[in-house]
Amino acid sequence: GKHTVNLDNKVADVTVKPFTLEMGIGFELHVTISGEKINISEIPELLIPEDWMRDKLELNFYKSEQGGGEVENVNYDKQSRTAVITFLRPG
Repeated sequence: GKHTVNLDNKVADVTVKPFTLEMGIGFELHVTISGEKINISEIPELLIPEDWMRDKLELNFYKSEQGGGEVENVNYDKQSRTAVITFLRPG
């Protein structure tokens, strides 16, 4: 709908319009697995902050339906495009 907004003693009439956010990014990872750690290589370069990439990796490997578990640490190296995921419990 239409709204009136007061900005620094000036009134502006605005109209709200919905839009779609393009948040989904798909990519392929190369993984080496041990009982406690996973080594990931060839992580694609994405235009997102490093902490976001660490969060994405943690969430992906936390999912139990994909064989994941509780993540203790994510060590991500943007330059080498690698990461090491350490799990709280081996498995």
